[in-house]
Amino acid sequence: MYNKVEIMSIEVKNLIKTFNDKNVIDDVSFKVSDGEVLAIVGFSGSGKSTILKLICGLIKKDGGEIITESGDIAMSFQYSALFDSMNVADNIAFALRERKDLRKKYTEKEIRAIVSEKLELVGLKGIERKFPAELSGGMQKRVSFARAIVTEPRTILYDEPTAGLDPISSTLIEDYIVRLKDETNAASIVVTHQMSTIKRTADKVIMLYDGKIVFSGTPDELMRMETPYTKQFVTASLDGPMIMAA
Repeated sequence: MYNKVEIMSIEVKNLIKTFNDKNVIDDVSFKVSDGEVLAIVGFSGSGKSTILKLICGLIKKDGGEIITESGDIAMSFQYSALFDSMNVADNIAFALRERKDLRKKYTEKEIRAIVSEKLELVGLKGIERKFPAELSGGMQKRVSFARAIVTEPRTILYDEPTAGLDPISSTLIEDYIVRLKDETNAASIVVTHQMSTIKRTADKVIMLYDGKIVFSGTPDELMRMETPYTKQFVTASLDGPMIMAA
């Protein structure tokens, strides 16, 4: 287990991202501490996944700040994004072998031990030689979790971690998000629209609409539906301040 220290792992200040002269992320600010899970929720097109891409550097921001205290930022993509031509072990070890700062840090024996450790952590001991096509969707998702934590990141980003999974597999994935938070003490950000994921994994929640934060609070506060935004989201109603794009 990682040594636990109380620091602010990531802070986003007044973040702005513009596409085609429209602010798809409009003055968004939040903080996530070590050992904490933030759920970013909202209807499709609200800007949730864009925030993750900005944090991990896949796209450039147009304004604001993204402040990280130390360490790596890792991302688990919506549909796992495993390399089909590589077995599980090589998928997980990819960053250890290819990143310039890690390429010479570990021997192959050490890499195999790290891969085995991460697989055991996500409940998939002994599948190193299997290929992604041989795995269920839930297993692929857990392999992507193992790949995300192989560099011991301080921040873990999850983009729709239960997308395309049945309810039982979704519950298992949610349990592993919590377990990885406890084991790594990383700050975690989960983009989701699933109520079960919010309730089972999150310590706090922000809701986006039209690129802005329209709610910030705990999962319990979200479920109380005390604002028009939270009521519309929780009940999945067409009536309310949030208008779905056609």
